[in-house]
Amino acid sequence: MATITAPVPLSAGFLKHRAVQKLLLLALAAAILVPLANARWASGSWPAALTVDLSKPLTGASNWIIDNRDSHPLFLYGFGYVSNAVVVSVRAVYLVLLAAGWAGVTAIGALVAWRVAGLRLAIGTATAFLACGLLGMWLPTMQTLALMVVAVLASVIVGALLGLAAGLSDRLDHALRPVLDTMQVLPAFAYLLPVVLVFGIGVPAAVLATVVYAAPPMARLTSLGLRGADKEVLEAVDSLGATARQRLLTARIPLARKELLLGLNQTIMMALSMAVIASVIGAAGLGDRVYQALASVDVGAALAAGIPIVLLAVVLDRVTCAAGENTDEEPASGRLWLYAAVAAVVVALAGRLAGRLDWPGTWTVNIADPVNRAVDWMTAHLYSGVPVVGGTADWAGHFTTWVLDPIRGGLQWLPWWSVLLLVAALAWLIGTWRTALTAVLAMAAIGVLGVWKPSLDTLSQVLAAVAVTLVLGFATGVAAARSDRFERLLRPVLDVFQTMPQFVYLIPVVALFGVGRAPAVAAAVVYALPAVVRITTQGLRQVDPAALESARSLGATPAQQLRQVQLPLARPALLLAVNQGVVLVLAVVIIGGLVGGGALGYDVVFGLAQGDLATGLVAGAAIVCLGLMLDRVTQPTQRRAKGGR
Repeated sequence: MATITAPVPLSAGFLKHRAVQKLLLLALAAAILVPLANARWASGSWPAALTVDLSKPLTGASNWIIDNRDSHPLFLYGFGYVSNAVVVSVRAVYLVLLAAGWAGVTAIGALVAWRVAGLRLAIGTATAFLACGLLGMWLPTMQTLALMVVAVLASVIVGALLGLAAGLSDRLDHALRPVLDTMQVLPAFAYLLPVVLVFGIGVPAAVLATVVYAAPPMARLTSLGLRGADKEVLEAVDSLGATARQRLLTARIPLARKELLLGLNQTIMMALSMAVIASVIGAAGLGDRVYQALASVDVGAALAAGIPIVLLAVVLDRVTCAAGENTDEEPASGRLWLYAAVAAVVVALAGRLAGRLDWPGTWTVNIADPVNRAVDWMTAHLYSGVPVVGGTADWAGHFTTWVLDPIRGGLQWLPWWSVLLLVAALAWLIGTWRTALTAVLAMAAIGVLGVWKPSLDTLSQVLAAVAVTLVLGFATGVAAARSDRFERLLRPVLDVFQTMPQFVYLIPVVALFGVGRAPAVAAAVVYALPAVVRITTQGLRQVDPAALESARSLGATPAQQLRQVQLPLARPALLLAVNQGVVLVLAVVIIGGLVGGGALGYDVVFGLAQGDLATGLVAGAAIVCLGLMLDRVTQPTQRRAKGGR
């Protein structure tokens, strides 16, 4: 006899869905808490009663630091020694570079590149150094290189020690993780003001801010390499009676060599980016030339200083990447290496004896004037008044009017509690209740700091830039994943864009769009786009071929394969692309305060310019909270086996 099963109501199945349950719980909490909040604090912007005024204590701390910086023992015998050591180190490296002369530095750079990566990269390195001289930027390049050497060395030491501690101790790993997370989402500009107050304007503040910014990737990758060492190798070493120190030196560190070299690569790139930004606080070199040129809207001079920065970044990136990839290859002949080293020393001595240490002034090419003439032509012909399509200034104006203003107005119009609820819903849907709590507390801290409206202004720019970045990045990534030829053509473009420091992106957008919020968004899009494209392409290419073959055997079209197979299976990579896009966009939107981006970026720039700790530090703290919230909202959290819904 057949058994008749009663149909399950659709609503019952719907209610069993985890996301629906979460939203229902949030709705229940909102139904209880929102009337209470409205009864005590009227809806709208963040209530003044819930803000904490930090201006007095921060101003008092700033005044105390300024008054005691030249007399207090903490500064005289603590920070003073650190400052002097940094100055002496940078000056020593700079004098060595000057003593080697342009020929010696070029020969030594090419020698190192040849030793690590082969003849092609050696030629590219020599060409890059010669191009710096031809552009009339040899001395600024040496100043930046000296700053980089000291900052990278200090960053690697600090990062390696932290990574070593985290890799060997679970307790230290858990303790350091939130610190490194905060340092990673904190935009570079936010580091500058506290360091300036303690060390003053100049090289020490620039180097120490760079160390704080560039050490985290070295720490993370060192810890990752030590924790990922082959267990079978470690067990074999243990069976031979090795001590803990011997196991570390003979097994774990050699096995983590690739991760350590990748950490060095990331540290160098972040240090170069920060060394350029640190020009705002008095660091000489290429960054200072770019900053001064941007301040006077001299695009030609900014480009002349920006090209050597890009060349340095590309060369350093290629050399360190090649060192990481060639760990298994046999080293070159010792005699050949000795001959090459002797040749480099001979070139340096020949240049010194010939009195040709400095780059000859007659061997320079002035590109500033032609570039400025091209910018003037663009301003006259492309900036505005172009028939039908309009000019770049018109595009920037339309984007501001039709996109940025409505998003900012909508966010600032929403009641404060609804913004918190929206953040909680997004974070809980993609992660756990702990993720949602962290995101809500970070957003609420912005209101408590009293910068609710400027933060929403910054958030509107981030959302607009992320939307444009994801549309362009996903479309380009899909095309690159489906065409090997297109990916090969795209790769060198992405390589150059990904190695360019953040500051350099402001040069072309100022030339095309002038100043304002739209140029800040455009620079953020260009900066974040390469990472989104790369992650999307990699995620789609790593989809299981068997799943694609099964879809093809069922007659699925390429569009159906993409929509129904590749995109769902690549979901983790796509979410990672979103997360990285958000973090990178936020970093450049803040720097956009230099070109009229306003909001929190302007507050940080104003605090730096005026030495106003209250304004700059509160804006920096709000940036940290905003970055933490966006990171939690866009980064899925893996649920534990028990609990943690």
